[in-house]
Amino acid sequence: MSSKVSFGYLYDFRNPPQWHRPWAELYAEMLDLVAWTEEAGFDGAWVPEHHLADDGYMPSPLVALTAMAARTSRITLGSGIALAPLYNPMRFAEDAAVADIIAGGRLEIGLAIGYRRRETAAFGVDFTKRGRMFDEWLEIVTRLWAGETVDFAGQFYNLTGAKVMPPAPRGRIPIYVGGFNEKAMARVARYGDGYIGNPEVFSQWSDKLEGNGSGGNPPGVAITALFNAVAEDPEKAMDEIAPYYHHVNNSYGQWFNEDRALGLDEGMQPMDLDAFKQSGVLQIWTPAEAIEKLKAMQEAVPLKSFMMMMPAGMPAKMFVEYAELFAGKVVPAFR
Repeated sequence: MSSKVSFGYLYDFRNPPQWHRPWAELYAEMLDLVAWTEEAGFDGAWVPEHHLADDGYMPSPLVALTAMAARTSRITLGSGIALAPLYNPMRFAEDAAVADIIAGGRLEIGLAIGYRRRETAAFGVDFTKRGRMFDEWLEIVTRLWAGETVDFAGQFYNLTGAKVMPPAPRGRIPIYVGGFNEKAMARVARYGDGYIGNPEVFSQWSDKLEGNGSGGNPPGVAITALFNAVAEDPEKAMDEIAPYYHHVNNSYGQWFNEDRALGLDEGMQPMDLDAFKQSGVLQIWTPAEAIEKLKAMQEAVPLKSFMMMMPAGMPAKMFVEYAELFAGKVVPAFR
């Protein structure tokens, strides 16, 4: 099942207290790094979304992606993921269409329903209805991007004469639906160009993808590899980079345990730094190991994108060092 695969990074623009810097300085640096990765040979940059985070986790991915579009010319830009039920579908369809025009048709959208009750409450959204909202939302947005004038009367949305102008330049912005259960994969089948998440979930539910809504084309799989890095000396690298990934692990672990609504029986758990280093959560491969594991993944699923994480707080110089190694010794094996 060999497929062309693109590589790049997720940028959450976080500013943890222990490494805090002026916000404008941090944002400017993130945009510089995105532009640098394009020059270094990477294929994509993605922005996730969360709200109410003490470290300022990016709450507005489309704004960040539009800024990235102005600084790049080739790489794919995408949300990984945007929390669809928190958006008015007409407003989102318009904003994404404008961003895709600025990007020259390089935008793709990763979407899911979210798993934190605090976030939906802050937006006045009923947490228990977010899945049904998402189903209506997807129908509306895909029809708007296709150029339709949409009249829609649903349980959650009522639109009359809705139309996106200027239109999405390709007549569709590729959609990657995230989630960890059968319902998520059914949405991929009906509306998506692919799945965003982890390969095990895709393999478990891939039988739901027959006749998927992307015109019968095989769906792509975009892997969010939050805890993967490549180093010549993994043991040395663990000491150097683990503190930054540890912050990522503990914040996600805290959120997972708030409502336990991620759709997984087990998720990340907060732990101290020494335990994190020993846990196996952070996988640091040599370049040869990375090529072997990624090629096996490429054969197992229709791998479209492998999204690593620039962890919160990591200095730019350190990020560049590890990214250069990946670009120089791993990426060429897939060209």
